[in-house]
Amino acid sequence: MSQRVKLGKLWDIYGTLCILLVIVVLFSALSPTYFTRPENIVQIFLQSSITIMIALGEFFPILIAGIDLSVGSVLALTGMITAQLMVAGFDPTLAVLIGGVGGGLALGAVNGLLVNFTGLHPFIITLGTNAIFRGVTMIISGASPVFGFSYDFVDTVTGFVGFVPVPVIFALSFAAVLWFFTAKTRLGRNIYAVGGNKESAFYSGIDVKLHTLIVFMISGLCAGLAGVLSIARLGAAEPAAGTGFETYAIAAVIIGGTSFFGGKGRIPSVVIGGLIIGTINNGLNILRVPTFYQLVVMGGLIISAVALDRLIARMR
Repeated sequence: MSQRVKLGKLWDIYGTLCILLVIVVLFSALSPTYFTRPENIVQIFLQSSITIMIALGEFFPILIAGIDLSVGSVLALTGMITAQLMVAGFDPTLAVLIGGVGGGLALGAVNGLLVNFTGLHPFIITLGTNAIFRGVTMIISGASPVFGFSYDFVDTVTGFVGFVPVPVIFALSFAAVLWFFTAKTRLGRNIYAVGGNKESAFYSGIDVKLHTLIVFMISGLCAGLAGVLSIARLGAAEPAAGTGFETYAIAAVIIGGTSFFGGKGRIPSVVIGGLIIGTINNGLNILRVPTFYQLVVMGGLIISAVALDRLIARMR
C-alpha cells in the first residue's frame, strides 16, 4: 500500500478528531482561565447537542450526494407544533410524539416525495420547502413565541443524569442507534450504495426512490427531535428558531469527513464534527468575538473541508 493511500485512510479515521484536538488546544491557550473549566466543558457538550442532532439528519441526504436545506425550518415548525399541543393541554409525551416525531417524519417525507416526483436536485426542493416550512411556522404562531407549557417537560428534557445533561445523553444515544443502522443493517448499506452510484444501485436491485424517501424522513426526524430539545432549552417555541442551522449541520457533516459527492461518511465522525462546531462557537463567545465573525469561520471551514476531501481523493 502506497504512503499516500495510508495517509488517506488514517485521515478518514482520525482526521476529524485531530481537528477537534487542535481547536481545543488553541482555545485553551487563548483562554486558559475559563475555557478548560469543567463547567464550560459540560456547556460545550450541551450547546453541541442540538447541532449534533440536526447534523445526524443532514448526514443522510449528503451521503446520497444530496442535501437538506430545510432542517432549520423543520426544527422551528416541529418545535412550534409541539409547544402549541402542550399549551392546548396535550400530555407532553403525546405532544412530542405528534409534533417532534410525527411532524419531523411527515416534513421529511414531503421533501423525499418531492425529490422523487419532480426529479429535481434536493438543493432546489429543500431550498423551496425551507421557505414554505418557515412561512407555515409564522402563520400558525402569528409570528409570536409560544410559551407556558409544562415545567415538568422542561425540567425532564433539560435535566442532568449525574453531571451529564439529558440532551447530550439523548443525542449520543440517537447517534449510536443511527451508527448501528448504517453499519450493521442491509438498509443502511444500501443507502451507501445509492450514494456511491445511483445507477449501479438501481441495476443491483435497490429501490433508489424508496431509499431516497427514507433518507429524507430520517433527516426530518432528527430535525424534529432537535426542535423538541430547542423548545425545552429555551422554555419557549420561537418562530425564528433554527435560522441558519442548516449551515451548522452541513459544516458538522462535511468537517466530519462525509464526502459531499456521496457514498462516504461515518456517524461517529459527524458527532465529532458537531462538537467542533460547538467548541468553536463556545470559544469565540468566550473571546467575545461578534456572531457575524462566527459565520465567516463556519463558511471557511465548509470550503476547506470540501477542498481537503477532494485533495485526499486525488492522493488515492
